[in-house]
Amino acid sequence: MEYKYLMYAHLVTVVPCVFIGAYLLSVKKGTPFHKSLGKIYMSLMIITAIITLFMPADVGPQFLNHFGYIHLFSFLTLYSVPTAIIAIKKGHVKKHKLKMIFLYVGAIIIAGGFTFTPGRFLHNLFFGN
Repeated sequence: MEYKYLMYAHLVTVVPCVFIGAYLLSVKKGTPFHKSLGKIYMSLMIITAIITLFMPADVGPQFLNHFGYIHLFSFLTLYSVPTAIIAIKKGHVKKHKLKMIFLYVGAIIIAGGFTFTPGRFLHNLFFGN
């Protein structure tokens, strides 16, 4: 699949997560709305992480001519989401909360910040070549 289609699919799935995740972290937990929106958030995060695994790293060193350091955030997501779900189902609220905070900070804030580095699409879009 062509890179640009993967990139747009990634943006379509991750941009809502920026806002949904921030909202979920800031409102009362455990409500039916929180649970429903959380399922949407977690689904989008898994989908976006899978999409990124098919996107080759264009900036920095590559492993196996494909993966870069940025892909570590994809694996963080693919680990954090299921373990956070398991934690909350077992009633481990604090563990779930910590995983969700680390996921948002790591996969949204830090990884998102890297997308604005020179040579990347969003950097070129917002700051020019």
